[in-house]
Amino acid sequence: MSKIAIVTDSTAYIPKDLRKQHNITMVPLNVIFGDEAFQEEKEITTEAFYAKMKETEQLPTTSQPAIGLFEETFQKLADDHDQIIVITLSSGISGTHQTALAAGNMTGDVEVHVFDSEVSCMIQGFYVLSAAKMAKQGYKARAILDHLYEMKNHIRAYFMADDLNHLHRGGRLNGAQLFVGSLLQIKPVLHFDNKVIVPYEKVRTEKKALAKICSLLDQDAKDGAPLDIAVIHANRPEKAEEIAEKLRTKYPNATVYISYFGPVIGTHLGEGSLGIGWVDSTFS
Repeated sequence: MSKIAIVTDSTAYIPKDLRKQHNITMVPLNVIFGDEAFQEEKEITTEAFYAKMKETEQLPTTSQPAIGLFEETFQKLADDHDQIIVITLSSGISGTHQTALAAGNMTGDVEVHVFDSEVSCMIQGFYVLSAAKMAKQGYKARAILDHLYEMKNHIRAYFMADDLNHLHRGGRLNGAQLFVGSLLQIKPVLHFDNKVIVPYEKVRTEKKALAKICSLLDQDAKDGAPLDIAVIHANRPEKAEEIAEKLRTKYPNATVYISYFGPVIGTHLGEGSLGIGWVDSTFS
């Protein structure tokens, strides 16, 4: 039987114990403050990142993993596996996907498949966990990849940046011309479309943005379909817990997770941001 390894990058923000439980390998991206670079999770925690953000005037930057780090990871996994599935954050906002592809082509001892999640954070994590469960059950790589592509039809993710300056200055917000003149004074609902972050709807307050996202969730949940839901926050655990409790009460059939925007994604969204994503749990 083919033994398949599951690899993802750090922006899936899957807790370490859950990665260990499902044999998931993580390759970290980097966050850079001035001339200091830190590997996400391994060299800087999310808590330390947001504390450091408060102390610095210049916004940090981010970078993808070095190709050598992917190569080294693949070579180690090749000792015990004959195929690797790598699930990356959206290729529209990072070169990580392309780097993983290039490293896979340079690794001759194992067959490497690279899947573009076209999203990030715990929504990317839903793909990773689903792939890991299938690999453990003995599914072939082709069946797992087909399943992941089918999942794309059933995954939704929306979020709201507390301060659009971060996305605007970081060049990660596409379609900014839609809001010329008031871009930085509003809190639009954002989502991934064609692999990039674009405004979904123009909203002026956090309350209205969250209400809009919850109404979109309600459309998918109204038939009683079991959902896996992730509430994602940038250093706002109390607000995330409040939202999660409301969702658990409203959707008793759903499994509601609380996750976070770590250093790399937090660099671009900024502290205070919130997101909600979901998938039909029959696919996860």
